[in-house]
Amino acid sequence: MIISFSQIVAESRQMRREGRPFVIAGPCSAETEEQVCETVKQLAATGWVKLIRAGIWKPRTRPNSFEGMGEPALYWLKKAGLQFNLPVAVEVANASHVESALKAEIDVLWIGARTTVNPFSVQEIADALSGTDIPVMIKNPVNPDLQLWLGATERVRNAGITSVAAIHRGFSSFNHSVYRNEPMWEIPIAYRLAMPDIPMFCDPSHISGKRELIALVAQRAMDLGMEGLMIETHPSPDAAWSDARQQIMPDSLTPLLESLVIRQEMAGSDAGERDELLDLRAKIDDIDEKIIDLIAARMEVARAIGVYKKEHGLSILQLERWMEILRTRKSRGLQLDLSEDFLERYLEQIHSESIAHQTRVMNPGKDEGEILW
Repeated sequence: MIISFSQIVAESRQMRREGRPFVIAGPCSAETEEQVCETVKQLAATGWVKLIRAGIWKPRTRPNSFEGMGEPALYWLKKAGLQFNLPVAVEVANASHVESALKAEIDVLWIGARTTVNPFSVQEIADALSGTDIPVMIKNPVNPDLQLWLGATERVRNAGITSVAAIHRGFSSFNHSVYRNEPMWEIPIAYRLAMPDIPMFCDPSHISGKRELIALVAQRAMDLGMEGLMIETHPSPDAAWSDARQQIMPDSLTPLLESLVIRQEMAGSDAGERDELLDLRAKIDDIDEKIIDLIAARMEVARAIGVYKKEHGLSILQLERWMEILRTRKSRGLQLDLSEDFLERYLEQIHSESIAHQTRVMNPGKDEGEILW
């Protein structure tokens, strides 16, 4: 079954205009031939699913956990896909997996988060893919490292794979959160800025870790213009052999997807709507210009403070003053309905830039490496 991401993107964008997301779905793990066939049968009946996924080899954190059924399950999946006329996708983590998947005529491969984090493993997969042009999806690495994600994409493309997509599945974090994996939406946004020609899908199942949050995460992905969703489904999710908590039943998929609001990239065809949006964007442009001018003016004052500190033998970091700035600016921002997280990140960046300017004032004639290290 021939499939490519250019076809997927074209279909996805047409579906978005019709108010429907592009959906990849299937069980976390292929457990038995009967389970795979029944899952694909039920997903095909929904009319929503365009690509079936299933885990064949499962990289688990600790040994003695269920690690997948291996190569025989490739043929269960392919047989079910052919029976219901749907392409199928599996995760590969090494060259042997690639060889087996190609032999079984799997339609699409994906590289998982635990593999993306290791450039050696990604290169091994890329080398095994050389000479083929099977579509490949690349999940973000488990840790929040944009460069690893971009690097994995480049390695696959350098192997001659022209049909490549990205999957955002969230990032491991020590922070206690409602999510299994923190979305950190700024990272997939940065990826799309760096590689705007690569389509991106969202895996709300792995981000949420629990089925009750899947719709919320899926809506956010649609709001950000992602091409589609990868959702884990199982005929009896509570009895699943892996990640039971984040899987939904196939017949739950339709109401979940129907609840989503699918937004378009541009305003509607009406010229008045576009003019209104352009007017609002012009206001944003004007405000941004003023903000940048104000930041530049703030740095000019910071440099003057640096001169004063140098002349009077004062240290750059004045802790009490920094704490006062944090307290008063955060208080003001919260009154104006800005989030505390944004305010902290913004103020830390401003403070860091101010320190950099004062450091250069106090250390004239030295290059940045000498100043910083």
